[in-house]
Amino acid sequence: MNTVVVRPTRIRTAGVRQQLLLTAQQRLMILMLLFMAAIFFVSLRLLYFAVFDTTPQRGGASAFVPARADIVDRNGVPLARTIDGYSIRVVPSKLLNDREYLADELAKIFPDTPRAEFLAKLTGPRATYIRRRALPDQVAAVNAIGEIGFDFPREKERLYPQLSLAAHTLGFLNAEGQGVTGMEGAFNDRLTDAATRGQPLALSVDARVQGVLESELGSAVTNLEALGGAGIILDVHTGEVLAMASLPTFNPNKLTGSDPATRRNAVTYNLYELGSTFKPLTVAAAIDAGTVTSMARRYDATKPLAIAGFRIRDSHPAGRWYNVPETLIHSSNIVTAQIADELGREKMEVMFRSLDFDKRPGIELKERAFPLWPRDWGRVTTMTTGYGHGIAVTPLHLASAYAALVNGGIYRPATMLKLGDQAPPQGRRVFKASTSARMRQLLRLIVSDGTGKQAEAPGFRVGGKTGSAEKPGIGGYNRTAVVATFAAAFPMDNPRYVIIAMIDQPKGNAYSSGQRTAGWTAAPVVRKVVMRAGPMLGVFPDESRDVDVSELTPLLWKNGEAE
Repeated sequence: MNTVVVRPTRIRTAGVRQQLLLTAQQRLMILMLLFMAAIFFVSLRLLYFAVFDTTPQRGGASAFVPARADIVDRNGVPLARTIDGYSIRVVPSKLLNDREYLADELAKIFPDTPRAEFLAKLTGPRATYIRRRALPDQVAAVNAIGEIGFDFPREKERLYPQLSLAAHTLGFLNAEGQGVTGMEGAFNDRLTDAATRGQPLALSVDARVQGVLESELGSAVTNLEALGGAGIILDVHTGEVLAMASLPTFNPNKLTGSDPATRRNAVTYNLYELGSTFKPLTVAAAIDAGTVTSMARRYDATKPLAIAGFRIRDSHPAGRWYNVPETLIHSSNIVTAQIADELGREKMEVMFRSLDFDKRPGIELKERAFPLWPRDWGRVTTMTTGYGHGIAVTPLHLASAYAALVNGGIYRPATMLKLGDQAPPQGRRVFKASTSARMRQLLRLIVSDGTGKQAEAPGFRVGGKTGSAEKPGIGGYNRTAVVATFAAAFPMDNPRYVIIAMIDQPKGNAYSSGQRTAGWTAAPVVRKVVMRAGPMLGVFPDESRDVDVSELTPLLWKNGEAE
């Protein structure tokens, strides 16, 4: 017999059910109040941190501050940037495979490096790098060898994304990551300081204009079979450098194996006797001093000028008398020497010193050469320096001097930094405003009617001066080695930019119609650069405008007589 035990049904009264429902509602309300209190508390804390907390943040944005600040051009284009790069290192004591086999494999992956160099590293006593700044596919290929003796540390690498563009301006870093040359060296502390490295260093350089200058200068150097070249574009009112080129150049991404001589900045660190480009400076000083009072006055250039055992000659003698405009148009050494002689040593020196020709050029770069100043400044020196012989300066010296010559007479040092809304340096007056106005006319005539015709860029109103100087050597000047320079400004009715193009030892070949002089070698570079870069700089061709030279053109000798 089975016994079934049945639990009696629980019977709840209406009062009990009401009590249970009330308890549940109370618990739910308590939970809601606690949740709302938590939200309120969190909101108060967030508000407090947002309004009252001033402690520095160690996370967030600070995590994105680079180890070294970027360098950018005036428009924000990156020129130098620090990235996380791969390196490949070998620890010889951990190698399992045959060294000869590994050397063969590495030589296949890196054909630019001799096998023997790899073998020496693989058999050496200590860990060493196989390749720094390795490409991802190279890392993958070495990893695929399957050798545990290779490792791949991540390291901070300085990348120059524009390759060799503006290499001398940017400079490079040493193995310890410290700036050596260029802006990397000059602003190493600013680029690495924790307080400033989060902000890019903005240069005055325009990468587009820089590319144009390097392209045209490089083409000329190659076609003229020259040793090298130098060029600069300078804002005449602020001193900002829009472009600076030195050839031959180098790639700061690949210093290993490159020629150290290519790292020398010819614009700021090489000294040259820049020849006839000095003549406008001499004439301007003479006008300022009252030595030259009339553009119509004529000087005897019918024969070489004999002085203290020397004979000063013209490279293309006309055998006649020249007035001042003709002196510059035909680039007469004989007449310029006479003007310098009348000006005198003291005033000539004052002019040169006012343009900082007796000190290193004014710019932030460390690579700045001290000019070769004459030891014995006698009468002959005064006369020869007037046409650019016996004194050697950098192309940057000349660019800053020409800026003062055409901008109204105010000298300002050059700068590699973008000024932006910052006012330019006040500068100092070195030429009278009236003298500067006269020189703008004369420089324009040299291009329209003189030795600078090859620099004429239609509508851009270029003015400038040629300079073809024999290079000094042992025992005197080398007649077969010429430094050809064209110093120019544009537009001459309202000058905004100076441009210097210099070719070191051009050869007279078919490209230059057999000529080595600046009018045939350097002047065409200026024309091409102005026509390409002018619009980038906000200067557009306008053939309806020009410098008013109507009072000077009647003085020019044409068809055997003055007009």
